[in-house]
Parts: sequence; C-alpha cells; structure tokens
Amino acid sequence: MHRPTRAAFAALALVAAIVVTGCSSTVSLHAAPDANDPACAEVTALLPGNLAGESRRWTDAQATGAWGEPAAVLFTCGVEPIGPTTLPCQTVNGVDWVIDESKAPQYRVTSYGRVPAVEVYLDNDVVSSADVLDGLSLLVSRLPADGATCLAREDAAPSD
Repeated sequence: MHRPTRAAFAALALVAAIVVTGCSSTVSLHAAPDANDPACAEVTALLPGNLAGESRRWTDAQATGAWGEPAAVLFTCGVEPIGPTTLPCQTVNGVDWVIDESKAPQYRVTSYGRVPAVEVYLDNDVVSSADVLDGLSLLVSRLPADGATCLAREDAAPSD
C-alpha cells in the first residue's frame, strides 16, 4: 500500500490554502426575481473589470457584480421596476436612476424605466456615485425601456 509522504501532505495543504483563500474573495449576494431574464445575462456578461477605481470580484448569484475589497459597489440585475417616487432622479448616458441617499454614505440607486430593473448599492465614501453611474449606464441602456422617464418635481402632476 502506498503511504503519502510529508511532501505530499505539504502540497495538499498548500492547494487547500489556495482554494480557501480564493473562495474568501467571493461576495455573497442573492439573485433578483428576474435574474434569469436574457437581458440581464447580456448586461452582466459585459460588466467592467474595473469600476470607479475598484477591481471586480466574484459573486455567487446570477446577474450580480461587485467591486472593491471590501465591496464598495454591489450590482443586481432583475429587480422589480420601481414606480413613481419622490426620491431624486438623475439621467446618466440615457438611463434614469432613482437615488436613495437615506442611509448616506451608502446609496441605493435603481434604474427607472428599464425592465428588468437594476439596483446598485454603493459606498460614496469609497467610490464616486457619478463614476459608478457613468461606468454602468451604457450597459444598463441595453435593457428594454418601458417608456417611463424621470420628471423634475416641479413638472410632476400634483396629487389630489
């Protein structure tokens, strides 16, 4: 019977350490309800390797992306589109984004008028929200538009 040598155990331990180290950089996320939409697959396949100066990391959920160590930007495609809101909306490269700053410096930014929708969480202390939206908007513009667009508050019809 063949007995493993110390060198074999050392090699096995080194391989195990590399595998464990490699797995530790994976960002655990949850797939959105419509993550399996083919439009999300197209967009996700084109996510940049670098965003707002942060390197892309592996994620463990379909149609997601993450950048930074620790993650400063989280991207999820396939979220439920949002309806009209009083939150601020900004158009970047043809894509409308609703910006929730209620937990600043962590922002939740959601595409508006795109189906499926995209949700981005970002740490504005680490990355510039302008750089993140600039880096993602051209990709998100590939998602089908549903005709809804942002309105300035003064242009919105008053509710009775």
